[in-house]
Amino acid sequence: MIKTVGLTKKYGDMYAINEIDLELDEGDLFGFIGPNGAGKTTTMRIIATLLEPTQGEAYVCGHSIYNDAKEIRRLVGYMPDFFGVYDDMKVIEYLEFFAAAYRIKGQARRDKCNEMLEIVDLDFKRDAFANTLSRGQTQRLGLARVLLHDPQVLLLDEPLSGLDPRARIEMRNLLRRLGELGKTIVVSSHILPELADICNKVGIIDRGVMNVNAAVADVMKQVRERIVLNVRVKGDQNLAAKVIEELDNVDTVSIGDDVIVVTLEEDATDYSEITSELVKRDFKILMFREEEVNLESAFMTLTKGVGAKI
Repeated sequence: MIKTVGLTKKYGDMYAINEIDLELDEGDLFGFIGPNGAGKTTTMRIIATLLEPTQGEAYVCGHSIYNDAKEIRRLVGYMPDFFGVYDDMKVIEYLEFFAAAYRIKGQARRDKCNEMLEIVDLDFKRDAFANTLSRGQTQRLGLARVLLHDPQVLLLDEPLSGLDPRARIEMRNLLRRLGELGKTIVVSSHILPELADICNKVGIIDRGVMNVNAAVADVMKQVRERIVLNVRVKGDQNLAAKVIEELDNVDTVSIGDDVIVVTLEEDATDYSEITSELVKRDFKILMFREEEVNLESAFMTLTKGVGAKI
């Protein structure tokens, strides 16, 4: 759906982005993460055909940004970080105005606008003036606008920026639903936790260079060197810890906060013997889980010292 090859944009001697390679498939929800000024907006504007690269190529659904810009604009819905709304327009009028620009006519236009308001949960504001909406409601209205022509690709620049906690949760849930509809979505943010739980792929960019570009599962796998387990049993925790310590594939065992923390040996993935041995020794297992590595920890590990080298 989206492919970039060596995408580069220079302003004089300064690189806004430098050889960005990206490939996304249908239904991917890609978290584009990096500090302000890292190159996220530049990349998205080039993909949306709103900015020409200095060199490199980008394709959307097989169409080149150089030769098929008009077709790409039919396939893409681009929402910038900040956008204006007309002071004297009601919400429904605002959507109907842009639907008319997309040449959606008559009853089909009214039906489409009503459908979009329902999708973004803004139908209760249909007759409110657009400039009276909160920041979160304005963001949802902007999303409704870019969905009017049913684009296959959504480029959303900082859609969670400036939202209160409730509005951020609502927007994340909305993005999940759009991903389930098969749309390919690129969502940028400078705050990692905002996207950590909704994306299946992630790209981390800093000073125009893509430092990390992989599936979230692969990022976690790359960061985690060993499997860590948290175990709680009914009975003598110290005795249970000694039982576990004697088993194959176990490297270290410790007890903290009434939980036995078990670290397996490097490359060990099978820990079924732990549960079977505990049950065999008449321990009742109250908790047994693999410790998760969150995306924020992965980010800090993978980008450690990178900024200083660029």
